Amino acid sequence: MRRSLSVGLPVVLAIVSSAFLLAQQPAAQGGRQGRGGGAAAGGGGNGAARASAATAIFKVEWVQPAGQTGQVPIVQGNVADPNVEVHWYGDAAKHLLTSGNPGSETTPFSAWSGECDGPFAITFKHKNNMIDMSGLGKIRWMVKTSGFHVVRPVVKLADGTMLVGDHADEAVPMLTTREFALSDVRWIRLDPMRVVTVNGGRGGGPANPNNEIWVTNPDLSKVDEVGFADLMPGSGHGTGGYIHLGTIEVFGKPIPRATTTASNQ
Repeated sequence: MRRSLSVGLPVVLAIVSSAFLLAQQPAAQGGRQGRGGGAAAGGGGNGAARASAATAIFKVEWVQPAGQTGQVPIVQGNVADPNVEVHWYGDAAKHLLTSGNPGSETTPFSAWSGECDGPFAITFKHKNNMIDMSGLGKIRWMVKTSGFHVVRPVVKLADGTMLVGDHADEAVPMLTTREFALSDVRWIRLDPMRVVTVNGGRGGGPANPNNEIWVTNPDLSKVDEVGFADLMPGSGHGTGGYIHLGTIEVFGKPIPRATTTASNQ
């Protein structure tokens, strides 16, 4: 009997262990899929066909054009890539200034918001491509913040809807590279003139009932512009409240603008 128990006990333990592991698999799979359900509550948008691969669409690097000296307002000539257009939203956006020194490792050339006396958004548009950011789309940027200021992502969709995300880089004491996926971001509709958040419905449509502010299932399969926002006024020069933005790199699937124009005709 002792021999039978010694042989049978491992077999029983193996059966119980296998049953336990099988019982855990659906729960684990459900946990991995849970983030996908977040899109319905205002997550990163599902789009008609989710991008299955993300490539670098463009990278914004700040340069100092010939004849520009001192700390002056950002202009189109400060964007190194001639295929990338810069767009300003909000009256305060024109007070975004250059900062730092080209080629410096300690104080690299960047954009600085200390003189922006209200909320603003700055976006970038690739001349040749829209971007499918519905699947693996992501943003990588170099940021620095002071005070309670935060850097938030902004997208402008093909239909003109502007959204600002709940991803917030804050309390970053030196220029640091941060990267995040848009699938992890929830969105609120943004008024492009006042640069304030407003009630927005499905995909940026009619207002949601019960004052629900999150945009449900935004379609990120055709993003026209990508950028950043600071929803607080700057404190001026000196150590106070501001953001720095160095480089910003956008990843997704390119959608040629010629194709999107033809499909809309």
